[in-house]
Amino acid sequence: MIRSMTGFGEAAEHNDGVHYFLEIRSLNGKYFKSTIRLPEELQGLEPVLEAAVRRSLVRGTITIVGKCSDRSEAAAHEINHQALDAYIQQLRKTPDVADGSCQINATDLLALPGVLQPPSDDEERYELAKKAFLKLTKDACARLDEMRRSEGALLVDDLLGHHEVIGERLNRIAERAPRVVEDYQQRLLARIQSLLEDAKARVDPTDLIKEVAVYAERSDISEEVARLSGHLQQFRSIVKDSDGKAVGRTLDFLAQEMLREANTIASKSSDADISKDIVEVKGAIDRIKEQVQNVL
Repeated sequence: MIRSMTGFGEAAEHNDGVHYFLEIRSLNGKYFKSTIRLPEELQGLEPVLEAAVRRSLVRGTITIVGKCSDRSEAAAHEINHQALDAYIQQLRKTPDVADGSCQINATDLLALPGVLQPPSDDEERYELAKKAFLKLTKDACARLDEMRRSEGALLVDDLLGHHEVIGERLNRIAERAPRVVEDYQQRLLARIQSLLEDAKARVDPTDLIKEVAVYAERSDISEEVARLSGHLQQFRSIVKDSDGKAVGRTLDFLAQEMLREANTIASKSSDADISKDIVEVKGAIDRIKEQVQNVL
């Protein structure tokens, strides 16, 4: 069963007071392109997460958003007392502070460079976050792929619907094509006889046969009908038996080839019935081309 390139998956985990959350969104795209948004202290994980996503998602425009909320005691920054004392001693030498007209604000002191230091176990916390986000990436990709499969089932129904329309119109064209030359011969003979009736002349059968033969060769669409029929069979086979493989590009190529054959049929045939059917065929192929852009 084919899969859509559109999907969404998310996963979350709570571990020792730390809440990890990750979501992955996928839109259609010709190649794999990822955008990763992580907290500043975890941005070093971007290459690791991208590699993990690439193993599951081969195509599409991928957006990955990871969040981390640490409410444990270990998240508290440490106060650099030596730096804080140095700032206080310098401030006390300031006249406004010395005479009491200006008060020292603890909040402002803590915001000074070097006063608050990150937790000393940053490396350990980083490794824990790496392990958690890799697990969440795997879980989110699995949920995204499940949604892709559900969307793919809807795409299959739509694509096979258009395939059926093309097949029906193509069968009518194939049945009509042999009679086109006969109709042309009869119309041509009727016009010539009408023109020569007053002159009491007759048309040479050989000349009529030559004219009809030229028209038959110029308007022969049997090869195009056969090729389009073959493309249709291959298209249906891929749609129904893709087995989860990435087939979007193959289907896009087949749709282009089908449109090429349909355009040739349209340019060769001047029959009104065939022209009407081929317009509907081209319309269905155009809708297929739009839909396969969403196929993985």
